Amino acid sequence: MSCDKLFEIINSLEEKYLQFLVDVCDIESPTEHKEGVDKVGKYFIKKAEEKGWEIEQQTQPVSGNCICITLNPKASGQPVCFSGHMDTVHPIGSFGEKPTKIDGDIIYGPGVIDCKGGLVASFMAMDALEQCGFKERPVKLILQSDEENGSRFSNKSTVAFMAEKAKGCIAFLNTEPHTGGCICVARQGIRKYAYEVFGKAAHSGVCYKGKSAILEASHKIIELEKYKDGNAITCNCGLINGGVAENTVPDKCVFTADFRFKNESQATQVESIAKKIAEESFVEGTSCNLVLKSWRYSMEKNQTNVLLYDKVNAIYKEAGLPVLTASESNGGADSADMAHAGLPCLDGLGAQGGKIHTVEEFMYKKSLVESAKRLASVAYCIK
Repeated sequence: MSCDKLFEIINSLEEKYLQFLVDVCDIESPTEHKEGVDKVGKYFIKKAEEKGWEIEQQTQPVSGNCICITLNPKASGQPVCFSGHMDTVHPIGSFGEKPTKIDGDIIYGPGVIDCKGGLVASFMAMDALEQCGFKERPVKLILQSDEENGSRFSNKSTVAFMAEKAKGCIAFLNTEPHTGGCICVARQGIRKYAYEVFGKAAHSGVCYKGKSAILEASHKIIELEKYKDGNAITCNCGLINGGVAENTVPDKCVFTADFRFKNESQATQVESIAKKIAEESFVEGTSCNLVLKSWRYSMEKNQTNVLLYDKVNAIYKEAGLPVLTASESNGGADSADMAHAGLPCLDGLGAQGGKIHTVEEFMYKKSLVESAKRLASVAYCIK
């Protein structure tokens, strides 16, 4: 099946959807700001309503509402699902008065590739498919609302909504940022723990009568930071808070540990390591509570994903698009949860740029069209 007409339509839509992207990036939408996340969602909903596409929402009390937009909802073929998240990481105001800026061939803005560029490319692909007269299968766009904090605000209910809407799909394509020449077939899992360490307060003049929670936390951090195997388990302790005054022995200290792992066997090891270090006292008279703050499954490189990878590359070769190399990512994403649910899943099919999670995050303008072609061709051709 030739994609020539489909690609011609996508090329013609470039300027329209670059403005679409600027509009949604100008809406600041950090995960904890429900109003902002929902404003992004309403923008997509309005555009979908104008086209008469089906819209479903999962209302959330704390995080933004999760949304599923469907082209051809009554078609008989197996669905193809595109997905990405609307939420970003920086507090409101971090990007100045005008969040989105264009400099030649580059667009700067909050979430411009992580993950709003992928969402806009998905909508663009669906628009082109409709204009091409494509009616063979449902094509769904799922807009996630609290991905950046591991869906903690929704207690994973947004992830469950995604899996339900994607059930039975022939391909689930997540639009996290694209790395040129690569497609993601595996992702690390994540477990984030809070260690609440308790000691005994005392005046600094008689500090030997106290039990320092900070000292105990320090010993635990040293043990946790030993896990640095890029092919297995890693741990980073990135936040710490303790003490009340310079002249007081601290009776409480809280720090976080971010574990990454390759598979569910390693996830079990992580749980054991985390508990062991929490239970062990390096400073006599201290204690510790271990709290699992958030978690995400690993996306393992399995036969289902590899088969989809082969199908997608065959489509790209036939369509004249670059064939992509299989890669693995150290970051977590919703694709891992979808793969765990048994869906055929690939990731990294969004827009391309760099400096993710910084105020200098940017996207190459040409990558919006490139992403839309990667997505649309799979929906158009996959069997």
